[in-house]
This record gives sequence, structure tokens and C-alpha cells, in this order.
Amino acid sequence: MSKNNVKDKEFPIMLDKERHLRLDLNAFCALEEAYGDTFDLLEKAERGSLKALRAVVWAGLAHEDDELTEKEVGQMINPGNLAEVSETIQEVISYYLPDPKNSPSPVPATQ
Repeated sequence: MSKNNVKDKEFPIMLDKERHLRLDLNAFCALEEAYGDTFDLLEKAERGSLKALRAVVWAGLAHEDDELTEKEVGQMINPGNLAEVSETIQEVISYYLPDPKNSPSPVPATQ
């Protein structure tokens, strides 16, 4: 399987219980519907925006519990686990959206 096959990767995270973050197309759509520019939101989460972090965690958990609200997710994140949550979100974002500068150059098309 390829490295970026969304079916083969979930990131465990301890919140109210062990949960598993996954950014599939549904998660990206939920973020877009709620916030508009998904990539801007992901960038804000990487830079430390707490609102963006909560939104990404919420979207990443929707595959497990589609009735989970952002407010409930916010109640699961506290000063005791904030660093771990932030680190996990960094890993999730890096996995699903690798930095194009670090990706191999595309093979030029032959004519």
C-alpha cells in the first residue's frame, strides 16, 4: 500500500478515551463547510491556533463519532494533554499533506 492511502493510517490519541484521528475526504469537507479554506485552517493549526486545532481534531474524529461536536472535543483537550494533541495534529497534517518542497520532483512528460 502506498504511504498516503487514507485507509491504512489512523493516529491514536488519548482524550476522554483512546480515539483515532484520520483526515479523509469527509474530514476535509467538514472543515471546508465550517471554515471555508481548509488549507488555511490546517496552517493555522500547525502554527498553534487553538480554535483551528480543535476544529482539526473534531474533523479527524468524525469517522468514529459523527455526532461529536467541536465543543465536546474542546472539553477533551486541556493543559495536561495540549502538547500531545498539538504534536499528534502536526504528525497527522504532515502525513496527509506532505510538504511539496520535500516531495520528489515529478518526472517530466515525454513527447
